[in-house]
Amino acid sequence: MRVISGSARGLKLLSPEGLHTRPTTDRIKETLFNIMQPDIYLSDFLDLFSGSGAIGIEALSRGAEFCVFVDNALSSTKIITRNIEAAHVADRSRIIKSDVFAAISDLGKAGEAFDIIFMDPPYAEGFNEPVLKKIVESEILKPDGYIVLERSSDVKLSPINGLEIFREKIFKNTTLTFLKLGGIRKND
Repeated sequence: MRVISGSARGLKLLSPEGLHTRPTTDRIKETLFNIMQPDIYLSDFLDLFSGSGAIGIEALSRGAEFCVFVDNALSSTKIITRNIEAAHVADRSRIIKSDVFAAISDLGKAGEAFDIIFMDPPYAEGFNEPVLKKIVESEILKPDGYIVLERSSDVKLSPINGLEIFREKIFKNTTLTFLKLGGIRKND
């Protein structure tokens, strides 16, 4: 696993050992960043279920202003710390070791909002809809921002009140779903 482009291009990243992380392949990561590239520069980026931090580090390497990394595993947060230091982006990063729901709630209470939120939850754990609902509820997505959900192509995504899908990129086993604010909201 490596940084594909930008200031940290070519840097090999450490990855947590064990089966609790599933790194995004270089092919998917390259496609993802080709799609997001016009929106990355000077963006506030949130990397949920960060694992090694590879997606957030790639965003920082490509010019994101700041990235918040969220993971609840101590092994992952230690690896992210080492990776952001190696990429020389620690001054534009913050790591939160926490349950994703608590982290989203705390970010919302602090008034923080993001241009791009990337989430790659464990495929079989049922996190997709609950986390998306929490993002909308906590108001941590900027009005013109969007969420990218990396999910199993085998798992359907139920409609989320307050979000609409505006793009999907389907690979064999993985789907990247892009969502923005919209759709039915409780005040509509």
